[in-house]
Amino acid sequence: MLKRIAASDLRIGMYVEEFCGSWMDHPFWRAHFLLDAPADLETIISSGISEVWIDAAKGIDVDPAEPVTIAQPPADSPVEKPLKSASAKTGERPARTADMSSELQRASRIFQESRNTVASMFDEARLGGLRSTDQASAVVDDIANSVSRNPNAMIGLARLKSADDYTFMHSMAVSAMMVALARALGWDEPRVREAAMAGLMHDVGKAQIPLAILNKPGSLDDTEWVTMRSHPERGRAILEETRGITKATLDAVLHHHEKMDGTGYPHRLAGDAIPVLARMAAVCDVYDAITSNRPYKGGWQPTDAIRKMTEWTGHFDNPIFKTFVKAVGIYPVGSLVRLKSQRLAVVIDHDPAHLLQPTVKVFFSLRSMVHIEPVVVKLDKTRESDLIQGFEDPATYGFTHFNELWLPPGAKVP
Repeated sequence: MLKRIAASDLRIGMYVEEFCGSWMDHPFWRAHFLLDAPADLETIISSGISEVWIDAAKGIDVDPAEPVTIAQPPADSPVEKPLKSASAKTGERPARTADMSSELQRASRIFQESRNTVASMFDEARLGGLRSTDQASAVVDDIANSVSRNPNAMIGLARLKSADDYTFMHSMAVSAMMVALARALGWDEPRVREAAMAGLMHDVGKAQIPLAILNKPGSLDDTEWVTMRSHPERGRAILEETRGITKATLDAVLHHHEKMDGTGYPHRLAGDAIPVLARMAAVCDVYDAITSNRPYKGGWQPTDAIRKMTEWTGHFDNPIFKTFVKAVGIYPVGSLVRLKSQRLAVVIDHDPAHLLQPTVKVFFSLRSMVHIEPVVVKLDKTRESDLIQGFEDPATYGFTHFNELWLPPGAKVP
């Protein structure tokens, strides 16, 4: 049984399921572990972590005399509750003009063809600057057009990026999410393209950060952290003389690590002082970062990421964050999910009006541990046995050809 308790109530022998708070604000690079070392307990207490989730079934429980901060809620509630209060004033997503299969093929080609362009852009930035946005604009147009035809294709495919290509693919993924978010906010096409450019360029300053720091498999020391935190200012300096870059894009590059409560960097801006494109980029950047496999850390599942991001009080603009969740969905295309019927399925589409009820392809029985004839099911709350219980890792079951279940023939992983 999972329980959320104050960090001060932790005891040796408890099983830590996860930490509450920002993924970037504590020194632990693992989760799901038995707390058996006094040094780890001391580190947790001194790190500023205020609350943690423990699993009482895997370790000792809290003392009955000690209050439990929050008991484990139903699986859907951490996500669904904030969505119900999302603003109704935002624009509706435009109607799709392409089916999932055909757009996945197009999105696959866009990733393959654009990777070298984006890599070349970062190489040029590493040498000091970019002459123009001509090449970047072509990539932005491809991304925006794909998201317009069917947003789930490119955003779903972006999750499959390899750790080696993370920097380039992350920029393209954030660009695609910025397009989906801008359209969900009701923006016109020129502003949508500007949002896409801000997403593509937001981390260009990392081109000048040493790889040893970017890929370090552990916590950064003080000197390294200062260097890492310089990338927004480096990015703005790189782009200041670039032909075609707007002031709003420059502001997004400079301020995408600011937080609504004023604790971000580089200028500790707060609230409405943070440019709107930067507030949007902050959400898209963090979401893609924490759901992606990195050289030093495995990615979180999207439902966990959304739930944890709601806990980071003061970090994000709430209306923008809620609109983002509606735009990108909770169960991304290509996710392996476990159904209450004890079957496994892969998500092949989602509906922004019913985020907890995606369309899935059921293909495996957990009761008999065998593959079954694939069948497409649109999940429905009236059919309780088909509700999602959680995510699964394809590697756990040895699904070596898992992506073939949802990728059309010819589509390649980025």
